[in-house]
Amino acid sequence: MFSDAANKALEYRYDSELLRIEPWGPNALRIRATYEPTFPAENWALSEPLPELKDVSVSIKDDEALISNGAITAQINKRGKITITNSEGKVLLEEFMRQRRDVKDPKCSALRIVPREFKPRLGSDSWHLTARFEASHPDEKIFGMGQYQQPNLDLKGADIELAQRNSQATIPFSVSSEGYGFLWNNPAIGRAVFGKNVTTFEAFSTRVLDYWIVAGDTPADIVRAYGDVAGKVPEMPEYGLGFWQCKLRYQTQDEILEVAREHKRRGLPMDVIVVDYFHWPKEGEWKFDQTFWPDPDAMIAELKSLGIELMVSIWPTVDRKSENYNEMLEKGLLIRQDRGWRIVMEGVGNCVHFDATNPEAREYVWQKAKKNYHDRGINIFWLDEAEPEYTHYDFDNYRYHAGPDLMVGNIYPVQYSRAFYEGMKKAGQERIVNLWSGDIASSWPSLRAQLSAGLNAGLAGIPWWTTDIGGFHGGDPRTPEFRELFVRWFQWGAFCPVFRLHGDREPQQPRHGTTGGSHCLSGAANEVWSYGDEVYAICEKYLFLREKLRDYIRSLMDDAHKFGDPIMRPLFYDFPDQKNLWNVGDQYMFGSKYLVAPVLHEGQRDRRVVLPRGFDWQQLSAEGERVGAVHSSPRTEGGGDFAVVVAAPLNYMPVFERIVD
Repeated sequence: MFSDAANKALEYRYDSELLRIEPWGPNALRIRATYEPTFPAENWALSEPLPELKDVSVSIKDDEALISNGAITAQINKRGKITITNSEGKVLLEEFMRQRRDVKDPKCSALRIVPREFKPRLGSDSWHLTARFEASHPDEKIFGMGQYQQPNLDLKGADIELAQRNSQATIPFSVSSEGYGFLWNNPAIGRAVFGKNVTTFEAFSTRVLDYWIVAGDTPADIVRAYGDVAGKVPEMPEYGLGFWQCKLRYQTQDEILEVAREHKRRGLPMDVIVVDYFHWPKEGEWKFDQTFWPDPDAMIAELKSLGIELMVSIWPTVDRKSENYNEMLEKGLLIRQDRGWRIVMEGVGNCVHFDATNPEAREYVWQKAKKNYHDRGINIFWLDEAEPEYTHYDFDNYRYHAGPDLMVGNIYPVQYSRAFYEGMKKAGQERIVNLWSGDIASSWPSLRAQLSAGLNAGLAGIPWWTTDIGGFHGGDPRTPEFRELFVRWFQWGAFCPVFRLHGDREPQQPRHGTTGGSHCLSGAANEVWSYGDEVYAICEKYLFLREKLRDYIRSLMDDAHKFGDPIMRPLFYDFPDQKNLWNVGDQYMFGSKYLVAPVLHEGQRDRRVVLPRGFDWQQLSAEGERVGAVHSSPRTEGGGDFAVVVAAPLNYMPVFERIVD
């Protein structure tokens, strides 16, 4: 049965299912379905206010109903199947349905497969939901979905876990080469499969199907429309534009100050230095350990005098022996478990995470951080363990204030960040940046995976993405093999949104002290002068190249804030009509001006670079100057690549500037 909600939405009911399709921003629709009496109130990722839409129409006939919003139209046939088209009548997305109810349908089948399957979870008031869509575009390419540790930029054919893990950031928004963007607006743990025969999205425990789809002529149109409904990043502060120094881990106040002083003695730029984890007495005590950090105020003041901001690592874990555990337990501010002993992460202590979905817990943790960090002048926080990380990812065992982990778990990182964002705003801070990353291997395969991870994260709405330069796990600065990997990673890092050196280098240093976080041994030195004279000279050039690009990077950050554009993006983002560029996954655009071709293989000393057609391109040296011949790519549309092979000695990563003057 079809119904028209005041000519602004389309509803369909059959048996226990209620389906609603409504306009949600220009050229976009939100589709929801439930077996509940009414729809849940949450909008989840669709958090932004909507403009008034005038180009909306609803049409109901005996055997079908249609709703149009600008360039997008959804049709529901009498069997409840949805087909979505653009203004030219092209099918963007079609539900996968195999039923016998209409023998005139060429896809009539005895399989009895429904497009929206709500499978009851026995003994629970939720469903295991599977949404199925036709894989009707054999050449379709899919991008986005957040950060995953795999090397494929194009996700067509991929099986994607919808769950947060250390180094895995699920953001279920995808951009299709067929001209649409798709948001799976559901925080449940689940799965997405972009198969050849069918595309499926699953939520393992939920009460509603909820997705958003937008039609767009270009990837930029799609990503910007997504930003308008889901939100865009704040303005990047000036200290976020330059170089960030970090390692696992600076053990004392004197150690971190000496690193900062040495940078300045050498005349090297540095905007941020990081005090990593276990600078506290125990987990869940958000403060400096006075044994190793006796005068934080003096440390912060000296760093500021050097033009350096201090970032501190924040963990959401609370040790059962910490000074705050009993109070947080009493007030119900901790994650609960449905079975077993209440411990979700083991280490030196037995820990439980604070419940970031609980407003009272967010306020409690922020007030601790405000008193011990922010009131002292610390304005940047590394919200580590934001998944949150569990010793065992038993998603069906944890329960939050907002509901079971299985149903709402993917929202945790947003709520964790919210605690600090809202706290800093309330405290009067204008430009806010919080870092969340993950632990990755120090290896060439990991380096290659980071490029895909960064590009897809940018398309999914995280333009401030960053990588651990050199990788996190391991790497010995004394060995030539790791020095080569480090150089290539550092060169690429200069052309990442956030330029940040980090890692747990080998060998580990002797333990400093016997109390507090001293059990967490520090890795080997990880400063640019720690890798020998040859590597130092290369890093020095790229540090100053980043500074030379500072004004340009500031303009990219402003565009990310205003429009939602990713800072590093696949070639097709700026040149969508050149179909061959949709296949290029090992180089990218840094804004619209620079084409970056990272060196991603050991021993590689030259690089094939594909240049988009219709423009003049010239190489950019490591000193930031145009060098060599101007490459004039053909103005005519061609079927293949226009490519050049350029030298890539160890001291140089190929970068091309698009000549527009």
